Amino acid sequence: MEQDNDQQLKETVHDLVNLINSGQDDEFMNRFTNLHDFEKGQVYAAMPENIREVAWRIMDDETLATIFDNLEVDPEEIVELLEEMPAQKGADILVAMFADNEADLLQAMPARKVANYLALMPADEVKEVKQLINYDDETAGALMATEYLAVKKSEKVKDVLIQVKKQAEEAESIIYVYVVDEEHRLIGVVSLRDLLTHPDDMTIDSITNTRVISVKADSDQKDVAQVVADYNFFSVPVIDDEKHLLGIITVDDIVDVIDEEAVGDYSGLAAVDVSDTDDSAWHSAVKRIPWLLTLLVLGLASTVLVGLFEHTIRQAPILAAFITIIAGTAGNAGTQSLALAIRHFGNGSDRSGFKNLLSEFISAIVLAVIGGVVLYAVTLFWQGNQSLAMAVGLSLALSILASSVLAHLVPALLNRVNVDPAIVNGPLVATVCDWASILIYFSIATAMLSQFVGK
Repeated sequence: MEQDNDQQLKETVHDLVNLINSGQDDEFMNRFTNLHDFEKGQVYAAMPENIREVAWRIMDDETLATIFDNLEVDPEEIVELLEEMPAQKGADILVAMFADNEADLLQAMPARKVANYLALMPADEVKEVKQLINYDDETAGALMATEYLAVKKSEKVKDVLIQVKKQAEEAESIIYVYVVDEEHRLIGVVSLRDLLTHPDDMTIDSITNTRVISVKADSDQKDVAQVVADYNFFSVPVIDDEKHLLGIITVDDIVDVIDEEAVGDYSGLAAVDVSDTDDSAWHSAVKRIPWLLTLLVLGLASTVLVGLFEHTIRQAPILAAFITIIAGTAGNAGTQSLALAIRHFGNGSDRSGFKNLLSEFISAIVLAVIGGVVLYAVTLFWQGNQSLAMAVGLSLALSILASSVLAHLVPALLNRVNVDPAIVNGPLVATVCDWASILIYFSIATAMLSQFVGK
């Protein structure tokens, strides 16, 4: 499917480039306008720079704003495309874009360039976008758009429908119409379906749903995403502490948040940035070297720990055969526990931290007993030494238990102090679990050494 889409994109770009080169500007605009908004962004970014230089000159600001609203590349790359045009043209496009996307682009620019663009914009636009820029990253305020439809409760259905028609192109979403009081405080919401299915002369307050779900401007984007997922909203209103309506967050922005959070979680678990799947082999290797070297140094600590028990290994060389399976299994258990913990905290579960720890502890006990019994049986069958089998089986059970609890406690403690648990990565946790399992294994083996040596 992806290959088909890439081929179709190449063919579309090729055809449009030929139209530009042959001077068929009207046909070019006709073909380009018929593309889906997402495809417009794709096609524009894929055109050669000399073709884009002709294309933006024959497009109006609204078309260009649609392109820049739908570009699926890094903000820095979008800024580069914007800077291919004169500053005033770029400023006009920014003004025509949805406010949240405009703010994202400005935040990706150096302060000097931001000042240049703001100086070329109308004063009211500057005031609005400055408010959005000032919100902290990854909050509802930074995500919200200010293009929404708000009406007074005394207005009639027919008048509101007229407003919907007028503002349909400018508003980010018209599925919901928000009802506000004289001071612009949010008091309810009316769906487009409600407007279409009630008499024209009926006042809005009679069909307003006053149980409206909203989020604060300083709410974390993960919490906003959870609200949208729980209630299946197409958009959610953003308010301040006095319940003044500030903007809305639409489901397409929430999809981006979910993708961003998922990339962050995967990156954390793997200790590598997985966001850029098109990165070159060289750049990918360079970015991964620091963590690999760090883990190499930490891994050497495991070797040092084993060396501390050299006397024990010398007396019972068979113990060395079980180091990998005990440390590896404990590390795997820890990584599983870490993944579940991060998923739990990312979803904002209502269960308390103690209940989750207790649940993980019980699960770890079950896993530990099963793992220990299996390794005990295999060792007993293989070596015929019950004391040795007891030592390695008990070591594996305690290592699984310790690793699972440890891997759950670390993100839990981070979450308690309001630090994103996703910063904890799987390889690091696995290494720490290795240390714990080695200490547990050789401590037990040393204590039981006299029971199985010589048997």
